[in-house]
Amino acid sequence: MRDVIVIGAGPAGAMAAHAAASAGADALLIERHELPRYKLCGGGLIGLSTQSLPEGFQVPALNQARSACFSYDLAEEADRDAGRTIIPMVMRDAFDAQLVAAATAAGAHLMTGVAVERIEQRADAVHVHTPAGLLRARAVVGADGSASTTAHVVGARYRQVDLGLEAELEADAPCRAHWQGRVLIDFGRVPGGYAWIFPKGDRLTVGAIAAKGMATQQRAYVADLIARHGLDDLAIAHQGGHLTRCRASDSPLASGRVLLAGDAAGLLEPWTREGISFALRSGRLAGTAAARMARIPGSSRQDADVSAVGAAYQQQVIDSLGQEMAIGFRALAAYERHPRAFYRALRTSRGWSAFVRLSSGETTLARAGRHRVVRTALAALGGPDRTVR
Repeated sequence: MRDVIVIGAGPAGAMAAHAAASAGADALLIERHELPRYKLCGGGLIGLSTQSLPEGFQVPALNQARSACFSYDLAEEADRDAGRTIIPMVMRDAFDAQLVAAATAAGAHLMTGVAVERIEQRADAVHVHTPAGLLRARAVVGADGSASTTAHVVGARYRQVDLGLEAELEADAPCRAHWQGRVLIDFGRVPGGYAWIFPKGDRLTVGAIAAKGMATQQRAYVADLIARHGLDDLAIAHQGGHLTRCRASDSPLASGRVLLAGDAAGLLEPWTREGISFALRSGRLAGTAAARMARIPGSSRQDADVSAVGAAYQQQVIDSLGQEMAIGFRALAAYERHPRAFYRALRTSRGWSAFVRLSSGETTLARAGRHRVVRTALAALGGPDRTVR
């Protein structure tokens, strides 16, 4: 019997295992793939991500973005320079593996190549059925991504589903030199979506994200972006897509002795679809809560105590990440109606300053959304207010 089992070794799971082990729990981190595991991802770490990493963690950055090029429908380019690093760029296989190493260094145990077949809640424990046999724990954290098995146990619901399509290109020397320290973000081609070019050492990630159901338009968008910037001759190392899901405001984050974190919980910024910072922060909260839950004896008389820990975790997430998501939904609704207004705002000194402060972690969407100017702008652009519970 383990104190805590964490399912999924991405950023949310690794951070949950790290937090649980650091709190003194006997924590087991299980992952269905062998590590390091390749994962398509933009790989940009905003300041809230780097601030949420374990103490002493050295980011395996392959590029340090200092400047950004904003464009509208692949035209009207505008370059801005922050004069300092605003977004470190990483490959997810190296980043995730380093997070797992931090978790095991904190005392967590690791099992790879283990798929979860079924999860059962019992009075005294959670039973996790795998091909390798039955695993039991007093608390479980589901951090198994957007196609989560654990989410079904908890009853998670999502209000927004998006598709990200990406191609990783093998960058030659002139390409690496051109994109060194620079990113590109394009707006306006697909409703509510955008595209990007992110440099990472000898790779260049080109992608687009939008609501699920626009895959044909997105594929053409990525192809046009590649052609527009003269990248047609670069070999494609990897390409593919993945779904992201945003939590409904009343979706549960805990049920009995099972907690959800990261993508499995639908914790994602709805406008930019940034999820790594949400994974790290929710993972830390979930791992700490799971360690607390594991100390509660397993009996029907303790159900209220277990539920109280789960409810406290859910409230912590809502009070922090939930507020950022609420502003993100408002921003997305306004952006869908007036994408050019957002593009023009980013070209101004004030808009660029806000982008830098958000990217570097000097502020959050929740704090920015409390400013009168931002509230007035969102109201004028038609971004409806969303409550969170």
